[in-house]
Amino acid sequence: MTDVLPAATPATPGPAPVPAFAVIGGEQVQRALSGRERQIVELVEAAYRLHDAGDTVNPPSYFLRFPDRPTARIIALPASLGGPDRVDGLKWISSFPQNVSAGLPRASAVLILNDHDTGYPFACLESSIISATRTAASAALAADRLSRGRPRPTRVGFFGTGLIARYIHTFLTGTGWSFEAVGVHDVSADSAAGFRGYLSQAGTTAPVTVHDRAEDLVRSSDLVVFATVAARPHVTDPAWFGHNPLVLHVSLRDLAPEILLGAANFVDDVEHCLKADTSPHLAEQLTGNRGFLTGTLSDVMAGRVAPPADRPVVFSPFGLGVLDLAVGRYVYDEVSRAGGLRVIDDFFHELRRYG
Repeated sequence: MTDVLPAATPATPGPAPVPAFAVIGGEQVQRALSGRERQIVELVEAAYRLHDAGDTVNPPSYFLRFPDRPTARIIALPASLGGPDRVDGLKWISSFPQNVSAGLPRASAVLILNDHDTGYPFACLESSIISATRTAASAALAADRLSRGRPRPTRVGFFGTGLIARYIHTFLTGTGWSFEAVGVHDVSADSAAGFRGYLSQAGTTAPVTVHDRAEDLVRSSDLVVFATVAARPHVTDPAWFGHNPLVLHVSLRDLAPEILLGAANFVDDVEHCLKADTSPHLAEQLTGNRGFLTGTLSDVMAGRVAPPADRPVVFSPFGLGVLDLAVGRYVYDEVSRAGGLRVIDDFFHELRRYG
């Protein structure tokens, strides 16, 4: 005879908690991230590992372009990050190069974080700092991983001297890099001078050289950071890279395909990088295949691929939305622990299904 257990009495549901919504400004973001370069690089590395394991969703970015402003764009980067601090969200970032001439940064952004279980957005964060931080952390991580097994660079050159270059320098020095020489090149003399001033304020003791010619910067550097706003390749001579430097091709469109074809090429995500006429995308169009790719940064971290020492090594990161989520969630948690969340009461109004 089969025992029949009495049906469990369903618990009486209580009122659903009212979702909270917080706004976190740039000053709070910067305070939460300042001086924590090593911790943020570890956070970004963990996000890359989750992405490599398939524990993320990172669909293609969506570009809003304007016929009357052809150089400007606004990009939507939706993403979902798994792991212990799982979160969904969207970065909405604009790029208006003409801002620079008006004394404003080129990019501005917000990041929306959504609750994994309910889908309700629970925070809006100023995200130009988060975006620059995750970009710089990714670059510092790549510089470390891609220089293992080959001579570690001692001469760094910055091609483009805006906000991203400044953050990359901060993350390199904040994670233990030191250099015998620092090179600077920018099409704007004022920008180059401003970056040199930043280096002085940051306590740089190595000699700093402002190069008038791009070729001189590249040839004199064994770590080259491209952080420009270039829309199409402007560095075309592979001979400049004959000394086999490590190249952080952060701005994605500086290098002619011929340079990539003579190098070992690493990306953060193949499908994301090879589109929208990036330099790797142009190399694919030129060759008709992706054989010029050596691997991803995750391949290197997992030991599946080793960077060669006898060729230039180029890292071309698209910049994944899951990295923004990882850093944004970290900021949210830090501000929350400090009791600094500015919650907007009753942001969500219609919370009863039937009124």
